[in-house]
Amino acid sequence: MTMIALVFKSLVRLVTALVRRPAASVSTILYYSNLLPRDVNLQRLVAEDLLDADNYLFHFIITFMRCI
Repeated sequence: MTMIALVFKSLVRLVTALVRRPAASVSTILYYSNLLPRDVNLQRLVAEDLLDADNYLFHFIITFMRCI
């Protein structure tokens, strides 16, 4: 695949996740970027299925948020 196709596919997956499950998507980003405390109650909101290897932009946002 070309680079544009990979980025576009990742962008579609990110937007789809944010539209379908906004609370789970945002809490997953904040949880894995270490901006939410490690708590059992908050961990229930985290959607681990969003962290697959092909979701490049999701991982980029998490890495970027860790730097802030």
